[in-house]
Amino acid sequence: MALLAILAALMLAILITPPAHAAPGDDQEKTDFYFGGVITNKDEPVKGVVIGVEGDGFTAETKTDADGRWKLYVPKKATYTLVVDEDTLPKGVIIDPAQLPEGIKAVQGKTGEFEASFGLTGTKIVNLFLGAGERQTTSFFDQLLNRTIGGINFGLLLGLASMGAALIYGTTRLSNFAHGEMVTWGGVAVVIVTSFLHLPLWLGIIVAIAAGGLLGWALDAGLWRPLRKRGLGVVQLMIVSIGLSLALRYALQYIIGGETYQLPGASPAPMTFGPVSLSWIDMVGMGVSLAVIIGMAVFLTRTRIGKATRAISDNPQLAAASGIDVDKVIRITWIIAGVLAAISGILWAYFRPGVKWDMGMQMLLLMFCAITLGGLGSAMGALVGSLIVGIAVEISTLWIPTDLKYASALVALIVVLLVRPQGLFGRKERLG
Repeated sequence: MALLAILAALMLAILITPPAHAAPGDDQEKTDFYFGGVITNKDEPVKGVVIGVEGDGFTAETKTDADGRWKLYVPKKATYTLVVDEDTLPKGVIIDPAQLPEGIKAVQGKTGEFEASFGLTGTKIVNLFLGAGERQTTSFFDQLLNRTIGGINFGLLLGLASMGAALIYGTTRLSNFAHGEMVTWGGVAVVIVTSFLHLPLWLGIIVAIAAGGLLGWALDAGLWRPLRKRGLGVVQLMIVSIGLSLALRYALQYIIGGETYQLPGASPAPMTFGPVSLSWIDMVGMGVSLAVIIGMAVFLTRTRIGKATRAISDNPQLAAASGIDVDKVIRITWIIAGVLAAISGILWAYFRPGVKWDMGMQMLLLMFCAITLGGLGSAMGALVGSLIVGIAVEISTLWIPTDLKYASALVALIVVLLVRPQGLFGRKERLG
């Protein structure tokens, strides 16, 4: 009985002992660079203040702990914008502009946003002091417009990858779970050329596009065509693609390691057009995406191979009976999908920013969401679905935390499928 009483006392002590507080930044992906500091009001720490960091597509958010401390990791040395959610500050106070640390300056017209850059080290301490003042905020319309433009940018680069995956599904009925790694391969090829071999960026882009097409050709010639000849079913092929995804992902990790690599010219200073902030890379990326998408539309509607691709997508047996070389068209489709994925990977590396061995996996669910939303097998549907997903993801941050923004794409998918189960551009099919 005495032993049981001792054990009960120990268990009770464990249950009532308060858990140790996690250190600031422990819930984030660790890098060699971070901002950190303390927020105080009249020499007293302020708990629960939400503070975020933004910079050329990268966003992160955290809260101050009981001691007022915070820490935010970023992918590289660059100029970032620190954003303090003033709704989480005590009433009647703002960040005192007279006590901003050296190298930190307030964004014009805003009392809760500050431009910050690193010095010689990878650490920048930003201690913020509160003081009485009147808050200046951005109007809801301006925020909506800025995020809509960002959503279009994201949707266009997502559309490049989704169109390739949709073409593969349309011609082979294969849900390619390795398509995310095909996207990653584009960014990795540029890293190998620019960071490892120290060659010019333009050469890295050419090599990456060629390598993307080569990967698509190799996958079909070495794996998918032999499996099709053996008569494997759709489910079996899908399981193979999951295994291929894992194999390619860890092969890429073996090649470049677990670090995040920045491409030349990443994270340039944004240019302001009224309420909209865009960098020159954003504008180039949107221009390239539009040009490639228009080129794909012309290819699918005006060329013999494009028309054959659409015919196989509609009815492969009838296409084969009419004299179309189905295997040849599928091979070309895989090459095109590899090229589109590589271009998307390069643009994603600048939008994110950074190249990492598993970055394509982050896009995979969004690609499937866009393809399903637009209509399975429809390349143009995948593009429209991608734009909807991109805009929904970016606009949703007006109401929900940044960490949950990708969930909004799934909400948009569910809403559309409830109204139109075949997707926006899909056709109704009879089951059973």
